Amino acid sequence: MNFSDSKRPKVGILAVINCNNMVLVGQRKGSHGDGEWAFPGGHLEYSEDPAECAARETLEETGIDLSGCVANYLGMTNDVFEKEGKHYITLWYSFTVEEMKAPQLLEPEKCYEWRWVPTNKIPEPVFLSLQKFITGEIL
Repeated sequence: MNFSDSKRPKVGILAVINCNNMVLVGQRKGSHGDGEWAFPGGHLEYSEDPAECAARETLEETGIDLSGCVANYLGMTNDVFEKEGKHYITLWYSFTVEEMKAPQLLEPEKCYEWRWVPTNKIPEPVFLSLQKFITGEIL
């Protein structure tokens, strides 16, 4: 089969930000997964380190600076969004912060809201990548 570049998988990055058994989640807006809950993240840029991408995306989306935090690689998910015709390899990084800073809504066209929630009480519906993470489908 011959696939065009538009059908090739893209690399997504998600940041799991932990603080006292709470994680930061946002409700997606205006893209695939509209209305679904996910962690901060985005696309890996050319020549960018994946852990630095996770920190950059978090800062751009929430205003939370992770530059002093250690990034721990958690694994990856293989995410095919059939309806939208999108395929992502999503790399997962965790960061622990000492202080639960209030997130800012810096990209209101991409996110309805950010909120800190208990790690075991992530709101529904959840984004495909996050669903796979929760159910242990992380590779």
